[in-house]
Amino acid sequence: MQNFRYYLRLVSAFLVKFRLFIILSIILGISTFFVFNYMAKFITPQNEIIGLVGRYHSDTLPQEVLQEISLGLTKIGENKQPLPAIAREWYSDNQGKTWTFKINKDLKWQDGTSVTSQNIVYEFSDVKTTTPDDETIIFNIENSFSPFPSIVSKPVYKKGLIGVGDYKVEKITFSSQYVKEIVLKNKNGKKKTYRFFPTTESLKTAFKLGKIDVIDDLLDPEPFDDWSTASVKRRVEKNQVVTLFFNTKSQFLSEKEVRQALFYAIDKNSLGERAYSPIQPNSWAYNPQVKSYEYDIEKAKKMLSDILKDNKSVKINLVSSPSLISIAQKIVDDWKKIGIETTLLISSIIPTEYDAFLTIYDIPPDPDQYSLWHTTQTSTNISKYSNPRIDKLLEDGRSVIDMEERKKIYIDFQRFLLEDLPAGFIVHPVYYTVTRK
Repeated sequence: MQNFRYYLRLVSAFLVKFRLFIILSIILGISTFFVFNYMAKFITPQNEIIGLVGRYHSDTLPQEVLQEISLGLTKIGENKQPLPAIAREWYSDNQGKTWTFKINKDLKWQDGTSVTSQNIVYEFSDVKTTTPDDETIIFNIENSFSPFPSIVSKPVYKKGLIGVGDYKVEKITFSSQYVKEIVLKNKNGKKKTYRFFPTTESLKTAFKLGKIDVIDDLLDPEPFDDWSTASVKRRVEKNQVVTLFFNTKSQFLSEKEVRQALFYAIDKNSLGERAYSPIQPNSWAYNPQVKSYEYDIEKAKKMLSDILKDNKSVKINLVSSPSLISIAQKIVDDWKKIGIETTLLISSIIPTEYDAFLTIYDIPPDPDQYSLWHTTQTSTNISKYSNPRIDKLLEDGRSVIDMEERKKIYIDFQRFLLEDLPAGFIVHPVYYTVTRK
């Protein structure tokens, strides 16, 4: 008992004598702990786990993943013109039928071997490719095709997804022939893991369970916009446009005045950031002076008045993509105000029977839209549109090489297309990125 009291007095004396030193040591220790944890975010290589919706094979991965791994012969600049990438320069002979690209000889594949023209592989069914030397690759096309430099912006690889980008593939996991997960790693040890989910709901569930840290390209941020542990960032996607395609072969919609009236009747500004054209607003070919079809319900009623006299019970079948139901319902409500009854159907694919189809259109970087509007393109011409003037402009736009001449052609193309209105361009869609804090 005496020994215990002795040691107790000894400890007490020690604490009294060195109390300042002990307190400072505790404060320093706690501070070091928090500083270390904070600095570790910048020092320790991170593994960012990103969730995406979709089912992909290894050769059809989404562009945001492919661009991390490699480059194309070209890349697309801010104004949507092709810029040098793997190719340092290119030119065309024979009015756009022959395209010659010169390879950047200093580039290496991620396995350390040199990039040569022989291991640049694009699978085009109607293009003949020759490689006269290691630095030259020549594409011969049957018809003039001025958008070709933009087409070869698609990233290329050697076997095994070996590219020339900042990130290389460390691991890829499959499930039923589809990519389930792909792990990328850069030279600094930082990793990006992409996990793919079949539906938006399964993607959101994975985030709730902590299986992913980031959700990209989410149209509906609920419920995460109310979470204190999640950060939600909004992005307007100018490379896409919410588009209302009119079936121009439909009896009621065959006249442009009817299509125009229906589009005037939609309060487009209430649906988001307006879009006006099928060409990207930051494109070198964009026409800012096309017909805008600002909301005007009285004008819509007046334009339809004569037609509605002969059609007492006009009904429109509107088919919408599942992600655009809220916009589709707003269109239904707006059309009801001008006496148009609408049946709303939901479809995840392009329907065969419809009067109008609401979907998100991916705008290509080059203004060439031959496949979407030309009379001959029956399998991809959603509006079943036919107009000789538009056909001629589309033909000239892809055969003329001079950039200024092409710009004039596409300025006219947009002006005449928006006047005829086989489709209405409503808003640029908004996407959300959800990140765990």
